Amino acid sequence: MTITVALADDHAMVRAGFRLVLEAQPDIRVVGEAGDGEEIVALVRRTAPDVVLMDVRMPRRDGLAAAAALIADPAVASRVIVVTTFERDDYVFEALRIGAGGFLLKNSPPEDLVHAVRVVAAGDALLAPSVTRRVIEHYAGRPAARARPDALDRLTARETDVLRLVATGRSNAEIAEVLRVGEGTVKTHVSSVLAKLGLRDRVQAVVYAYENGLP
Repeated sequence: MTITVALADDHAMVRAGFRLVLEAQPDIRVVGEAGDGEEIVALVRRTAPDVVLMDVRMPRRDGLAAAAALIADPAVASRVIVVTTFERDDYVFEALRIGAGGFLLKNSPPEDLVHAVRVVAAGDALLAPSVTRRVIEHYAGRPAARARPDALDRLTARETDVLRLVATGRSNAEIAEVLRVGEGTVKTHVSSVLAKLGLRDRVQAVVYAYENGLP
């Protein structure tokens, strides 16, 4: 199956570099490019790519506002990966809040970009390791919630264990190793946790777990 990707960045050379990296892969095809936030919204609605690589600082409409508009549109099924030079907390947490499927820095290795596109296209979510650390550090210094939401009570003990491990940034394979179960079993538990808590993906699960004092 071919993964279709749209690129949004106000620098043509950056878009050219992303295109070169992605189209070297037999399963990825770039279907369009945009140089500003208004243009990418129109492009996505016209071409319906599987994944959008979204810069933050762009003319007319910034990338986070454009991503929020696309994610909130029920007619748009595209997943968004925010890719930026700036490792700023406000960018990170706004991207998580609006439901972006991933957050990468532009200095990430090319293979990380390819991996992120594949993971997010498959319906999972991905954060750069440095971003996961920032989420953990942000919530680690905050007091745990005094009263847990009723939704957490619907999780089984094993699902709660899985959520705690997701919140540490572990992959399904790593969680399977810790719990000594199959990776398919972990995937089933993660899906159940997301459904019961009304979360979009594991990125939101990380934030949810820390906001409710789970780890």
